[in-house]
Amino acid sequence: MNERKELPVYLFTGFLEAGKTKTLQETLSDPDFNTGEPMLLIVCEEGVEEYDPTAFAHDNIAMEVIEDAEDLTPDLLSALENKYRPDRVLVEYNGVWLIDRLYQSLPENWMVYQEIFVADANTFLAYNKNMRQLVFDKLQSCETVLLNRAPSDVDMEAIHKVIRGANRRCAIGYEYVTGEFAYDEIEDPLPFDINAPIIEIADDDYAFWYRDLTEDPQKYVGKTVRFKGIVARDNQLPPRMFVIGRHIMTCCVDDIGYCGVVCKSMRAKTLNTKDWVILTATVSFEFNKVYGKPGPVLNDMEIEPAEPPKTLVATF
Repeated sequence: MNERKELPVYLFTGFLEAGKTKTLQETLSDPDFNTGEPMLLIVCEEGVEEYDPTAFAHDNIAMEVIEDAEDLTPDLLSALENKYRPDRVLVEYNGVWLIDRLYQSLPENWMVYQEIFVADANTFLAYNKNMRQLVFDKLQSCETVLLNRAPSDVDMEAIHKVIRGANRRCAIGYEYVTGEFAYDEIEDPLPFDINAPIIEIADDDYAFWYRDLTEDPQKYVGKTVRFKGIVARDNQLPPRMFVIGRHIMTCCVDDIGYCGVVCKSMRAKTLNTKDWVILTATVSFEFNKVYGKPGPVLNDMEIEPAEPPKTLVATF
């Protein structure tokens, strides 16, 4: 059997009345995007606004509605691909469905090329306050956040802080009620000096440092860091190796997890799991079986016993 060709997927997430339908309508009405190839639009949430196929750039769009999350399966999506043979798929995703449900339902040849989170700038902060887990769920993997209906006095600082707490790399754009569009250009300085002889990581900043280290480890190679963490030992590790880290809560209590980094140390045998220590170490980037791939490795310079921090769980 021949393998199916890769099928690009353009994913639009967000909550009811956020403007997803309008954004998709404009996308499909753009002749630069819609050049006439067969496309499939999958709608998982029908809002107040409806699509106007007569406004599409070409008469080439098939549309299917999936009303129940339980119906979203690889078999259904494969059947839709067989039925319509599209060159592209666009998905208007239901805001109260977790994003993993979609990713786990995509057939192997369906590849998400772009993920856009669409929100109403006037209600974004309220949604985040009342439905934080669902907001975080949509923010963490998107490439772009589009904030519609923005007033001239929109609180960009507050919105920026929420988005960057979940995703440091996505673009943030505002479409104002005047019709103007502007990107968020607020800089995100790290809460520690990465150019210091010893990069001091405060207890409250561990989550930020861990995320920055794992997202861009190369910029730490050869640098020295000092931070407080809890030791994790494992008999399967070499005797001169342990893991040090903190428990981090990215969104809510349910997602607290231990986030650690491999450390090589002659003093590893003197440490026990759950020991709190202050570690000073240099950073390298190399393959380690703990990761199963290349990753950041700490090379011990000094280890001091320490008291637990005031807040045991690190957050953003």
